Amino acid sequence: MGSFPSEKPHAVCIPYPAQGHVTPMLKLAQLLHSCYGFHITFVNTHYNHHRLLNSGAILSHQNVPDFRFESIPDGLPAPSEGFEDATQDVPELCRSVEKNCLQPFKELLGRVNGVDGSPPVSCIVSDGVMSFTLDAAREMGLPEVIFWTTSACGYAGYLHYKELIQRGIVPLKDEAQLNNGYLEMPIDWIPGMKNMRLRDMPSFVRTTDPNDIMLNYLNKESWRNTKATAIVLNTFDELEQTVLDTLRTMLPPIYTVGPLSLLSSKANKQPISSTLWKEDTECLKWLDTKTPGSVVYVNFGSITVMTNGQLIEFAWGLANSKCDFLWIIRNDLVKGDSAVLPPEFSADIEGRGLLARWCRQEAVLAHPAIGGFLTHSGWNSTIDSLSRGVPMLSWPFFAEQQTNCRYVCTEWEVGMEIDNNVKRDEVEWQVRELMTGEKGADMRNRAIEWRKSAIRAIQPGGSSFVNLERLVKEVMLPK
Repeated sequence: MGSFPSEKPHAVCIPYPAQGHVTPMLKLAQLLHSCYGFHITFVNTHYNHHRLLNSGAILSHQNVPDFRFESIPDGLPAPSEGFEDATQDVPELCRSVEKNCLQPFKELLGRVNGVDGSPPVSCIVSDGVMSFTLDAAREMGLPEVIFWTTSACGYAGYLHYKELIQRGIVPLKDEAQLNNGYLEMPIDWIPGMKNMRLRDMPSFVRTTDPNDIMLNYLNKESWRNTKATAIVLNTFDELEQTVLDTLRTMLPPIYTVGPLSLLSSKANKQPISSTLWKEDTECLKWLDTKTPGSVVYVNFGSITVMTNGQLIEFAWGLANSKCDFLWIIRNDLVKGDSAVLPPEFSADIEGRGLLARWCRQEAVLAHPAIGGFLTHSGWNSTIDSLSRGVPMLSWPFFAEQQTNCRYVCTEWEVGMEIDNNVKRDEVEWQVRELMTGEKGADMRNRAIEWRKSAIRAIQPGGSSFVNLERLVKEVMLPK
């Protein structure tokens, strides 16, 4: 893959400061570094840089030549004691990034631009919701690649916030509309997206406040990205062809380069660590003791929070299903408190249920013991699951997870949705259906077919392989 230019290119990569954004950006950065000879400057916030140091992730890159980590302030106060290892408040983080990050980023570009052995910066690769970087790119006369870490359908949802507002559908008139069927309204006018309802749009539409931070931030960011040189998506053409065809009529050139987890593992022999939490490796040894396809993997990602009551409903649903399961429970999974499970639950699941704080998800999903995935339907989790041929149960939390869930269940037919008002009986039934039922078997077969499609996309001559080559040669190499 790739060829080395005579002048070493230098990409400055800056993800949004959350785990689900850092991980795919780091995969893309390592592909540029290992396959195309790029010098990489990878920019985190001070807070996340500290967390990556604590987890050992940065240590794994310490001796890699031409791959440097830098950091800038996010403008937020230091976390209080006990919250040094938790996801920051997303709306406040968005507000602060927009106001405070441009000047520190420009100063950092000056420090790394052809200084201390670094080649001149040749391009910026920025997260889709960090569009302040466009101003810096324009000042320096650099191409800017915008990397949306969402699905194509999720991005399309954000791009249509503007029309939802113009049509008077959003914001909601009052809180009652959340419960009176208003969210079931068909949204049948978005080109390339079918069978959509208001509830399937990215969740920030569920507000009565016209000044809602997230509604306005995503509306602005999604359209500001039209000023980019190119847009990258971690998906593959066959999976989202219809919506991609529409997006390509609206936006700068789009390059689909996913699944990055497959493309990266194929190109790089050393696994990439990008985790903000310390990983539990014992869970992989536990999976080694289980029969193929027998274990449900449960992980609600890096941002989802729930009440302790919801946690207990999931716990007893999993226990009562009598299926083996591996459940990742972050320290900050329960809102404002520690997760507390009854002692009788631990006794009930002995030998067939394992709880861990964090894990290397790609390795878990690739393990032959995994037969299903109970997920929040974040895009990394969704495309990782499809890449491994693993069917899903979906409990979407926020953002475009609702859109991903709709596609997983109705378009790709590899999953079932769990009601937001989670009940143990429903969880028990759906876990059993996923693992041993006829519908579960059908979903598994379709997931395996999607895995085959994903593998085709990243092979030489496949759509994602070719698109990455084109992205580098057409946009990112110094002219």
